[in-house]
Amino acid sequence: MIPPTLQANPILERWVSFPVTGRVRVAFGKVEYGQGAKTALAQIAADELDVAWERLDVVNQATSAVPDEGMTVGSMSIEMSGASVRAAAAEVRALFLAEAARRLRCEAHDLGIDDGAFTINGVPSGLDYWRLAGDVNLNRAPEGKARWKSADQHRIVGTSVARLDLPAKVFGGAFINDLPLEGVMHARVLRQPGFTATLASLDEAAVHKAAGGDVEILVDKAFVAFLSKSERAVSLALAAAEQKAKWNTPRAVHPELTEPSALRGLPNTPWEGGAPAPEPSNRRKVSARYGRPFISHGSIGPSCGVARFDGEKLAVWTHAQGVYPIRGILARLTGLAPDKIHVEHAQGAGNYGHNGSDDAAADAAAIAMRKPGENIRVQWRREDEFGFAPVGTAMHMEMSAELDESGRLVDFTNEIWSAPHVGRGHVLAETALNPGTPPPAMPMMAGFSGGRLNAVPSYDIAATRVKDNVIVPPVRTSSLRGLGGPVNEYAGECFIDECAEAAGADPLAYRLAMLSDPRGRVVLERLGTMCGWSTRGKGGDGTGLGLAYARHRDRGAYVAVAAAVTVDKEVRLTRMWAVADCGLVINPDGAKNQIEGGMIMCASWALKEQVKLGGQGIASTTWADYPILRFTEVPPIEIELIDAPDQPPFGTGEISGGPALAAIGNAVAHALGTRIRELPYTRERIAAALLSA
Repeated sequence: MIPPTLQANPILERWVSFPVTGRVRVAFGKVEYGQGAKTALAQIAADELDVAWERLDVVNQATSAVPDEGMTVGSMSIEMSGASVRAAAAEVRALFLAEAARRLRCEAHDLGIDDGAFTINGVPSGLDYWRLAGDVNLNRAPEGKARWKSADQHRIVGTSVARLDLPAKVFGGAFINDLPLEGVMHARVLRQPGFTATLASLDEAAVHKAAGGDVEILVDKAFVAFLSKSERAVSLALAAAEQKAKWNTPRAVHPELTEPSALRGLPNTPWEGGAPAPEPSNRRKVSARYGRPFISHGSIGPSCGVARFDGEKLAVWTHAQGVYPIRGILARLTGLAPDKIHVEHAQGAGNYGHNGSDDAAADAAAIAMRKPGENIRVQWRREDEFGFAPVGTAMHMEMSAELDESGRLVDFTNEIWSAPHVGRGHVLAETALNPGTPPPAMPMMAGFSGGRLNAVPSYDIAATRVKDNVIVPPVRTSSLRGLGGPVNEYAGECFIDECAEAAGADPLAYRLAMLSDPRGRVVLERLGTMCGWSTRGKGGDGTGLGLAYARHRDRGAYVAVAAAVTVDKEVRLTRMWAVADCGLVINPDGAKNQIEGGMIMCASWALKEQVKLGGQGIASTTWADYPILRFTEVPPIEIELIDAPDQPPFGTGEISGGPALAAIGNAVAHALGTRIRELPYTRERIAAALLSA
């Protein structure tokens, strides 16, 4: 079987080639976003080709150089791109073995490969990949017949080799913000307060005076940009323009829409699926409401884009999630044919999902088209990133359940209110150049908006149903780590604890009684041992221990997380644990990094983060009004990976966040003796919960 992205990009030499003696060129379409995919995918290639790790030259993602694998999304780099890299490398190995066997007049199965050199019955043959490269045609499609290495043949897969991307980052050479450019023209863009807003006036004289330098002002409808060789000058110009610009039809966003429950009152498109509504019965009923507010990506470094137009072709450097998808957007924006646009990836500050990177690239491209021959560098500010990049949508969930006479959950309903979690397809520059034209609606795949991922807890429940109300958001929303999955997992796993309480059962035992999947059971049982669940007290004394479990998207990795907290006026995390079964683990250290990072990120969601709305959109535009978890607040974290080398590998980027949220929520409920259902767990919510208990 040929994996999907290899089928879509079937020329083998696009994936693997031997252009320089002693070196192996490896290319794939998934960009490095800080998750370690570049290293893990290279490990797969090295093992399949039987070459030393040090021989690999991994090609940076560019539209001229790598296969089109779409975007780095959904924890699917290892599952999808990894399968294609493995298959392509195995095909290449088989082709070279066949050529070596022909030359040596032996059978291919008599040959071995030692660091790229072919041996016959263990004896060096004098042939290697590079001597044979001129006679092996890699400008061909795979046949799908080559056998992949089995787990017991791996030498590099399964080991924690050093990350390929870290040295350049340590020395400041990896990031788009630090690209060495000659004669760079710095640029800043004045943002519309809304897609209907048109520019009424701009006091350009006041802007020039405030800039204190040579600043060029570009105005095209509602697209306003400032250019200078001085970065300070354009920064001052933008700050002045924000005070001196007057807009027609600025929108207003009501502050009360900050709260997730307010989503219930917004226009929506409903979707419903699952079992019919239950018949009236005397079964015990449990119901609860949960919510998460709008969430920012909050990357430490704001977005940046670089572009140059030579009068015929446009070159763009971006930290977007995929070089080919953004090329399509830029083609529509500029009117150029896609083959006239070269897009190259340059890493930005780590984030998961759709932040301002597409917009910054589009800003730079729009300006470059109007300034041929100039290297245009657009650097967003913190207030741009917080105020105008897409955010993760708020979600409100209303869950209800029926328990049988033994207390087992037998009927479950989750009604969700959520904006679309997929908003890529337009950029702010496009809106500004066509003011009043609403952004194109995202096509929903059979009503799918990302909001109902993991909408049903990962247990054996006889009857389940989901209602998904896809609302029209008051601010721009798009993908954030895990889409709706982590929020549904949070609500669902907190709700499982509430059902266990109603049944008078221990939360861990209650889960195990409803879980038949042996891999899930192993994960939960091991977590219970790690965190000392058997010694957990009754709670209500300010210290708590909670746990949660999920299978990512009901088909991926299994993970269980436990959290220990103390609660006084605030919640303090004292320790966290995680156990995960990710199938074949390519790089154990990388997998643990991903799991730990997801836990820390969602701990910050649980305790700190909330986008505040008001005025003309987002009101929380600084770190002062959008706090995140500090390094000093990160607890000790222990992670254990269940070894399953005979199973397919699963991605790990999105698997731990939801269980971490729920484990914290359950620990806080255990500590307080009462439950807080809306995130984040602020002082005010703690006080209100205690007063109402």
